[in-house]
Formats: sequence, C-alpha cells, structure tokens
Amino acid sequence: SRLKSEFISIVSHQLRSPLSNLKWTIELLMSGKLGRIEEKQIEYFKIIKENSNRMHELISDLLTVSKIESAKLPFKKQKFSMEELTKALINECKVVASATNVEIVLLNNKNLPKAFSDPSHIKLVIGNLLDNAIRYTKEKGRVEINLSQKNNDVLFSIKDNGVGIPEKDQKYIFQKFFRSGNALRHQTKGSGLGLYISKEVIKRAKGKIGFDSKENKGSTFWFTIPIK
Repeated sequence: SRLKSEFISIVSHQLRSPLSNLKWTIELLMSGKLGRIEEKQIEYFKIIKENSNRMHELISDLLTVSKIESAKLPFKKQKFSMEELTKALINECKVVASATNVEIVLLNNKNLPKAFSDPSHIKLVIGNLLDNAIRYTKEKGRVEINLSQKNNDVLFSIKDNGVGIPEKDQKYIFQKFFRSGNALRHQTKGSGLGLYISKEVIKRAKGKIGFDSKENKGSTFWFTIPIK
C-alpha cells in the first residue's frame, strides 16, 4: 500500500545517515589514524564493516522498492552503450569474484547499437544479476555475459555454473523477499529484493526479463531493453 511504502521510505532515510557515519567511523578506526589497533581488533572491525555494508544494501533496496511502489522512481531515458556500462560493472565486481576465483567473461556483438533507457536503473539491474551470478557460482567457476541485438532490442544475458534454482521455487523467484531453497542451504547473503527490483525496472523500461535454471547446474538470466 501507499502508506506502507511511505513508512518504509521514511524509516530507510532515517537509518541511512547514522549507518553512513558508522561505516566512516569503522574505516577510520581500521586505518590506524586514531591509534594502533591489534590484529584481533581488526578482525572484529571487519565483521562490523561487513554487516554494516549489508545493512546499507538492504536500506538502499528498500528505498528503491518504496519509490517503485509509490510510482516515484524517476526514469530518464537516453542513448547509452550497454557494453561500456557492463564493462564498468565487471571491473567493480572483480575483487569479489577473485575471492572465490570466479572468472567473468564478456561476449558481445561488435556492432551492437546503443540502448534507449535510463542507464542508472539498468546499471542497477545488471549489478543485481552479476552479483547473484558471482554469489551462487562455485569456487573456480565461470560467469559468462552476452550482449546482442534481438530485433529492436538489446539482449543482455548472464550465465553461471552455480547452484541453480529448484524447480519448485522458480515461479516465485521475482517475488519480494523470496529466497530459493538453494540460496538458504548455501547460506548465501542477500535481501531477496534484487530480482523483484530488476523485474520492476525492466517492466518500466518496456523490456522483458526471464531466466532458465537447473538445480546444481546453474542459471541463465536475461533481459531486453529497446534501442529506440
């Protein structure tokens, strides 16, 4: 409901500032600028930092959801390169991927036309799908991204050889807060909002989104957005 969305928005905004201050304080303490800290203390600070990052991600997701549901998500369409946007996001994710030796490969059509949409929101969708692919891919796995043209759309697809989604869970995968049985069993972190947000953004962009998945073999997620 509108009232619920507004409540979530207000609470999320109120939490964001103190949480940002907490993150800044932790980073300052870890830097040693306020005095020497022991290795054991650094370990605890890392745990606090990781959890504050997770809280920050959840709050950002909740704010996005509240904007979507109250029809206040601005959508400024323009021409942009999907290849450049995807490459930038791959670079941002390299550190996370390297922690589990996951290889990210980009395959693209050299004559790919520019997309016509809101790049800031499409960046959010690609980021969600890429983050999921890395999280659910086994160590030394591979994530393959493909960019191509399909009629009057740009087609983005991302394939992993991770844990996959059980068939019984697949019809719920784009629902708010839903997390598949495999995600819970592997204790993979996440808010359960990323795919819901992605679905709503692509719907707003006049595109389509879908996936194909086999349990214990991997998943392929895809979406299309117009080129004009």
